[in-house]
Amino acid sequence: MGSLTHKAERATFNVAIDAAIKYVNKDREKGLLKLVDMAERYMGDNFSPNSYEATRKLIQTPDSKWMQFTNRLLDEVDPHVAKMTALNLGFESAFHGTKTIRKMREIHNCSIPWLILMDPTSACNLHCTGCWAAEYGHKLSLSFEDLDRVVTEGKELGIYFYMFTGGEPLVRKRDLIRLCEKHNDCAFHSFTNGTLVDEEFCEEMKRVGNLSLSISLEGFEKVNDFRRGNGVFDQVMHAMDLLKASGQIFGTSICYTRNNVETVTSDEFLDMIIEKGCRFTWYFHYMPVGNEADVDLMPTNEQRIYMYHRVREIRGLEGGKQIFAMDFQNDGEYVGGCIAGGRNYCHINANGDVEPCVFVHYSDANIKEVSLLEALKQPLFMAYRDNQPFNNNHLRPCPMLENPEYLERMIKDTGAKSTDLQSPESVEHLCGKCREYADTWSPNAQVLWNLKTHKKPVYENYKNK
Repeated sequence: MGSLTHKAERATFNVAIDAAIKYVNKDREKGLLKLVDMAERYMGDNFSPNSYEATRKLIQTPDSKWMQFTNRLLDEVDPHVAKMTALNLGFESAFHGTKTIRKMREIHNCSIPWLILMDPTSACNLHCTGCWAAEYGHKLSLSFEDLDRVVTEGKELGIYFYMFTGGEPLVRKRDLIRLCEKHNDCAFHSFTNGTLVDEEFCEEMKRVGNLSLSISLEGFEKVNDFRRGNGVFDQVMHAMDLLKASGQIFGTSICYTRNNVETVTSDEFLDMIIEKGCRFTWYFHYMPVGNEADVDLMPTNEQRIYMYHRVREIRGLEGGKQIFAMDFQNDGEYVGGCIAGGRNYCHINANGDVEPCVFVHYSDANIKEVSLLEALKQPLFMAYRDNQPFNNNHLRPCPMLENPEYLERMIKDTGAKSTDLQSPESVEHLCGKCREYADTWSPNAQVLWNLKTHKKPVYENYKNK
C-alpha cells in the first residue's frame, strides 16, 4: 500500500511540475510562486513557514541577486535536467526520503543518512600532489552490482541521493550512467577532475537527467596545474563550456589550503566560474589525512576567520556573487555540527569499507560482506550517534580536526581499523596532527560563535596584509 501511495504521489508531483514549468515559460513569477505553493503543500513542516514566505518575497523582487541567479538557471539549464532535479532531489529525497528516513531511524534505532558518498574506483587518470584518495592505491573498485545493491538497499531506508568520488569516478562513467538509468528516481552527483567530460558524456547526462557534477579546481592555471599537471586547467575550462552548452547543473569543489585561500574566493576567480556556468561552489578545509600529509598546508586561524566571513559575503542576499557557496567546515551552524557517521551522510570507499566520513579512514564493516543497514549499525557509527554533536559550538564540528580527543577515543573503544590499505595510519598519529590546530582555533571559534551576526566582516586586517 505504501509503495502504491508513493507512486501516486510522485505521479501527482510530476504533473504539477509540468504545469509549473509551463507557467514559468509564460509568466515566470506566477510559475515560480506555484512551485513554492506546491513545495509547501508536499513538504510542509520539512521547512519553516518563514522559509516559504521568504522565498515568495524573493520571487517578487525581480532585481534581487538570487532572482537573477534563478532566471539564469532557468534560461540555461536543460528542461529535462531541471525537471528530474525537482523530482528526484526535491520530491524523492527532500520530501519522501526525509519522511522515510525519520521513520527508519526510530524503527532501527540507528542513524540513517540522507546521502551516501561512494567511490566506484580508486583509479584516476591524474596524479595530483597530496591527493588523499591516492592513499588507497589504484586497483580497488566497487562493481556495478555493489553500487546497485547499495542504492537498492538505501532506497528501502529512504535514501535517494548518492554522490561519487574516488579516484576519478568518471573512469567508470558508463556504469554511472547505467546506475542513473536503473534508479531514475534517485539524484546522483559526482565529484570529478573534469578531464574525462566530453560531448558524448554530456549527451548521456542530458538523456538521464539525474546526474550533476562538481569539478575540482584549486585556482587559476599556474596553481591548479602545479598540483594537477600541465594542461589540466584548460581541460577543465573546456569541460565547463561543454556542460554549460548541454544545459547541465554543475559547480566546483575546492580544497582550500594555506596557499590558495584568497585566490579561490577572489572576485576574479568567482566571476570566471560563474561565467562558465557554475551554479555552486563547495569549499573544503584541507585535512591532514594520511601518514605523509603536510600539516603546513592547513589554513591559519586568520585564514579560517577570513573564510567564515567571505563565504557569507559571497552568498549574501545583497551584494556578493550569483553563485551558492558553502564551506563544509565553517557552515556547521546550519546543519547542527558534524553530519558524518550516518547522521546525514557516510562514505563507502572503493574497497567497500563503510566509513563515517570521507576524511576519517576507519571502519569495522564492509559493504561486500554485510548489508547497508548492518554497516550503519557498526560500533563506530553508533559511537558517532551517541557523541554528536561533538561540540556545542558548531564552528568546531569535527571529531578529528577540532575535537581530536573524540575520534581517538571512539576508534579505541570500538576497535575500528584503518581502511588505508597502502599505509595504515594510527588514530594517535592522525589526531596528533590536529591537536595544536584544535587548541589555537578554539578561542577564535568562540569569538565568532558569540558574534551572532554576519553583517560586519572582521577580516579586513588579514585581507590587507
